[in-house]
Amino acid sequence: MNTILQENLLGVRQRIARQCAASGRDPGSVQLLAVSKTFPLSAILEAYQAGQTRFGENYIQEGVDKILACRARPECRDMEWHCIGPIQSNKTRLVATHFDWVHSVDRLKIAQRLSEQRPQDMPPLNVCIQVNIDGGANKAGVAPADALDLARQVTALPRLHLRGLMTIPEPAPDYATALATHQAAKTLWDRMRDAGIAMDTLSLGMSADLEAAVAAGSTMVRVGSALFGSR
Repeated sequence: MNTILQENLLGVRQRIARQCAASGRDPGSVQLLAVSKTFPLSAILEAYQAGQTRFGENYIQEGVDKILACRARPECRDMEWHCIGPIQSNKTRLVATHFDWVHSVDRLKIAQRLSEQRPQDMPPLNVCIQVNIDGGANKAGVAPADALDLARQVTALPRLHLRGLMTIPEPAPDYATALATHQAAKTLWDRMRDAGIAMDTLSLGMSADLEAAVAAGSTMVRVGSALFGSR
């Protein structure tokens, strides 16, 4: 087994645990999603052997190929697969058929297609609404002001299970800026829950800013380079 990957995985878990301790949170309240896009199946299997079960893929066909390869292995059946990249209409069937979670729902049309195409013999597809929390010009996501309406529409779809919100803000120049951006997402999440939207997931933070995300209240951090190395 790749001892560097083992060490990286331990290091990321320790970063999460330290920040949870500093923020008065239970380390078990933050899940680690290993972002394995562009990395080979061998790296995923090494991470799995080291105890990592949740994996995120940005590129849908690449992700499906890895999912099928892993599900063909009896020992890998408990892997959980998250689609965290943009979804075009012609890719919704692949996502609905193979993934367990989708973090990047940002418009009703995509949500409707995912619901319609989710196989009846599979559990409802877990979804997060992607919010463009800082208004980045090149970032996907619904505007914060429109997130509640979209959440209500998604909740009404029969084959989806709305779990929460996801953001990918612009890279922050410092910790304070990152914290403020993640806190804005947490505030929106709280307001939506107060408005009656049942959610348990706040998908915030990546390799560079996971401490700020955990401090703000993230329940799931999406980490790639800190685990697998540079792409």
